[in-house]
Amino acid sequence: MYTILICDDDRDIVSALEIYLTSEGYRTLAAYDGAQALKAVEENDIHLILMDVMMPNLDGIRATAKLREHCNVPIILLTAKSEDADKVLGLNIGADDYVTKPFNPMEVMARVKSQLRRYTTLGGRSGVGEGDSALLRNGGVVLDDGAKTVTVDGESVSLTPLEFSILRLLLQHPGQVFSTAQIYEQVWNDPAYGSENTVAVHIRHLREKIEIDPANPRYIKVVWGLGYKMEKI
Repeated sequence: MYTILICDDDRDIVSALEIYLTSEGYRTLAAYDGAQALKAVEENDIHLILMDVMMPNLDGIRATAKLREHCNVPIILLTAKSEDADKVLGLNIGADDYVTKPFNPMEVMARVKSQLRRYTTLGGRSGVGEGDSALLRNGGVVLDDGAKTVTVDGESVSLTPLEFSILRLLLQHPGQVFSTAQIYEQVWNDPAYGSENTVAVHIRHLREKIEIDPANPRYIKVVWGLGYKMEKI
């Protein structure tokens, strides 16, 4: 049973999400500000967090930043339509996705299931989803799809599930250019409406982890006006 932390200062929203999630078989925990969320993560085995942006004491953006210092559990931000800047900022500091209020319960459930699938089977959670080893290599980058590990020049690199999936896609097709829409559709499994910023943020984070000089990448190259590719080394 997966445990989902719901963090929102609106108790009605928390209660509604608890109903939706428990009906799907998930265990839920509640927090009403970012500080309570941090404490809940320290004391419990959390598999996913639904995090409101605007909260007292410690808002969702700052709470997400603190969590990303030591935790790669998926975080889905809950934002208002007017908080576009917060959506981008949230993705920049490590959030995996966002849902706009007022939200459709079916959309929330779909995004929760998608993030949990990546977290438990695509490299986010150790010891889960191990299968037959399939090594992908390019230069000093080695991705073991069976063990869900990545090393760069022999050093282990910790990736989020989305970063792992993007890297795997590019390594599987060295030299091939993928548009941001193609990357989004293949990794997120959703239609690529307004996906450019989301993909760019995750590519930047991935470069920061596998490139010696992210500003002058050796591996993941941008092809201006077209997309990204894995440079053959």
